[in-house]
Order: sequence, then structure tokens, then C-alpha cells
Amino acid sequence: MVVIVTRAIPTEPGILAFHKRCEEFYPADAVDAPIEQQRKWYDALCAEFDAPSPDGLTRQDEAVGGRIPVRRYRPIEVATQTRIFYIHGGGFVVGSLESHDAICAEIAHAARAELVSVDYRLALEHVWPAAFDDCFEVLTWLLADGRPLVVAGDSAGGNLAAGIALKAKAKAITGIVGQVLIYPGLGGDLTSGSYAEMAEAPGLSTADVLYYRDVLKAPPENAFAHPLKAADLSGLPPAYITSAHFDPLRDDAAVYAQRLIAAGVNVTYRDEPQMIHAWLRARHMSEGAREGFLHLCWGVSVLAGAL
Repeated sequence: MVVIVTRAIPTEPGILAFHKRCEEFYPADAVDAPIEQQRKWYDALCAEFDAPSPDGLTRQDEAVGGRIPVRRYRPIEVATQTRIFYIHGGGFVVGSLESHDAICAEIAHAARAELVSVDYRLALEHVWPAAFDDCFEVLTWLLADGRPLVVAGDSAGGNLAAGIALKAKAKAITGIVGQVLIYPGLGGDLTSGSYAEMAEAPGLSTADVLYYRDVLKAPPENAFAHPLKAADLSGLPPAYITSAHFDPLRDDAAVYAQRLIAAGVNVTYRDEPQMIHAWLRARHMSEGAREGFLHLCWGVSVLAGAL
């Protein structure tokens, strides 16, 4: 288990420039705008930080069950039969195949593995368990051909990845060989720990987390919705978990990692020392985000058996 201790305030110029650019691009009162406008802003913001697609990588869009859009990424070099199932973040409210397209492409390329992303139903229109059910349906569809799978996701997507891994265990569904949780929200106590210490953190506040929980309307004691509520974490797949130090969700990641380890699960945990929430988007302008992304891709590669 790797834990990196950091100073009390973020100082890395790259991540500060990233946050400033986000603040200038995305209105401070965006939460009050119509939801469709919020989604357009979010996708456009994400595109601001994209890089050219890796050479030779191909994409293919299709629909699971005729209704759930997914996108397949296949790098020019594939070193493993294991696939990656990626679930995007966005507070269960924003995000799409487009918002995380470049991230998915770069992970697939770096891990030398086929990756499938999902466009699950979003709140406010679709409350719990719509997003969860979509992701679980895609999970079972992917596992049907017998190929191993690594489930991965950032923020709300990390919550969904952890939740579907728990449900797969409860249903004795096999084939998940790893879980990658990137600054996940896992249902921690909003009044203590990092939720108090980082309540006004740049990029995501504790009030924002409360808003996203409220609009999702998931039952507070449901372990699939709030994985930290799970009583037994034994038998879950190995995990790579990364948090942003300046993020109210930091302790969710750390506590879940500790509980997995106590349950006998193999875990690599990194607290990225100068990072804020959503640092994946800063991977091409922040040294800390670039390093964190390299470690993340290494963790995915190890779990997928590509190394």
C-alpha cells in the first residue's frame, strides 16, 4: 500500500493553472442552469484538455440491449485478452461517451488493452438505480463471452465500478479480475475527515457532493450505492485506488482501500499529493497529474495482465 503525505495547501503551478482555466470556462453558478446546458458545458470543458488520439487506435459505437450506448476502443497493439470496462464521472448528472473519450483512448493505448465505455442514464431525469442498472447490464454483457474484465471509473464512475463489483460478488458472477477506482465517491460521512477538512476544496466542495447525492436519490444504506456501507469486502477483485489529496472524497478512497486490505484483497493505493478532484483532465498540463496518470495506466496494465 502506497500512501504519499503532502503539504497543507496545493502549490503545483500546473494544477493551479488547470483549476483557473476550469473556473474561467465553467460558470460558477452552472449548477443553476438547465441540465442540458450543464451537460454541454461539461463536455466542452473536457474537450478543452484533450490530446490527439493515439496512432492506430480504433473506435466503434454500438448499443447493449438496443438501448445502452457503449464505445469500444482498440489500440494498435493489444497485449491481453482482458478488457477494461470504463464508467465516466460527472456526479451522475453530467458526462458522456464524449466527455471521457480522450481519457479512455489514452488508457486503452497505454494499457494495450481493449476498453469499453458506457453512456449510462443520468439524473435528474433518471434517479437510482437507473445508472447502476445500466452499468451492471453492460458488465454482464461483457462477461458473457468468458473474457476477463477490469472495471474502472472516476468519481461517480468509481462509485458505480465499486458498486457493480459488489453486486457481481453477491450474485457469484465471476470474471472481474480487477477494479480501478479514481477519486471515487463511496458514501462517506459528509461531516468529518476530508469532507470537513476539504469542504471548500477547488474543483469539488462538500456541498457539491451533497447536491449530487440528493439528486441521485439512492437509499442511504444500500451498499451497492454506497460501497462503504458494505459489511463484507472479502473476495472482491484486486484494486488500484487513487485519490486527490485536495478533495472531500479523499477519505472515501483511503478508507475503502484500508477495508479491502483488511479483508484480504490486494490493493495499491495512491493519494496524489498536489491534485484536486478531476485531475485526470489535467494530465497534459500538470506534472503531478501526468505522473498520477502514468501510475494509473501502470495499475490498469497490471490488473489486466498486460505487463
